[in-house]
Amino acid sequence: MGQRILIVDDAAFMRMMIKDILSKNGFEVVGEAEDGAQAVEKYKELTPDLVTMDITMPEMDGITALKKIKAINPEAKIIMCSAMGQQAMVIDAIQAGAKDFIVKPFQADRVMEAIQKALN
Repeated sequence: MGQRILIVDDAAFMRMMIKDILSKNGFEVVGEAEDGAQAVEKYKELTPDLVTMDITMPEMDGITALKKIKAINPEAKIIMCSAMGQQAMVIDAIQAGAKDFIVKPFQADRVMEAIQKALN
């Protein structure tokens, strides 16, 4: 069985792109969330092996959600997804405990590289 992943992004299209890449590579997408608040709830409910987390979202941004998930489980593995030009936020995310980050638009090989690295 593939490892279980929660996808968090406010754009359905982006969630679909990541889901597609993950499914093709044998991962199981156990849930999706469209904002940070949902991400924290789904994390508690699903306890996934890994979370892909968008940085900019309504309700609660990805960095706040990352910190809340890390408070629940310090071992949580989270990869941030950012648009170009969000370097400062990416640095904040890494300092807050993110394992890695991927830049949109997603490249399948880069997504897989980040996920393999985070899970190993």
